Amino acid sequence: MGLFHRRPKLPPAARPPLGADERVLAWAAAGNGEGDGVVVASNLGLWLPGRADRLGWHDILKAVWSGRELSVTPAESVAERDGYRVVADCPAETYLLLDPGELPHQVRARVTRSVAYTRHHPVPGGAGRIAARRVPGADGLTWTVRYDPGTPADDEAVAAETDRLVAAARTATTPADV
Repeated sequence: MGLFHRRPKLPPAARPPLGADERVLAWAAAGNGEGDGVVVASNLGLWLPGRADRLGWHDILKAVWSGRELSVTPAESVAERDGYRVVADCPAETYLLLDPGELPHQVRARVTRSVAYTRHHPVPGGAGRIAARRVPGADGLTWTVRYDPGTPADDEAVAAETDRLVAAARTATTPADV
């Protein structure tokens, strides 16, 4: 692309139902370009073909760019505990992007920026990752735990140790002057 060559604007027919304070940052046609849809990155999240709603940056566990395909692994909430959610991987959704433009960069930057704290910890019978994410429009951090495969997530000892680890992480990340 030349110095003053700008990417075309998102066609109105492909524009997702953006929120009042939401703006498009980048987009790319998905698939072979024959009506497969578009992937749209906004300041609040990612709009994917076939989804009626936006996937918030804080709800993306993993995003991988292969150079041709964008693969997104959303989080699924499996349990609500005191002060945090237990999440699991949803199936990865993969999109072929023939002209990706700035989309892969925006996805990586926004997902990374949403993470305020992440640490992997052993728990009885396995391990889990504790994460604190920034959620647009929400004060403070949203805490989640994603257990490694095979970890007995429903075990009382696992829940008790996880509660302790999340509480310690919250204390460690709370500013002293609050």
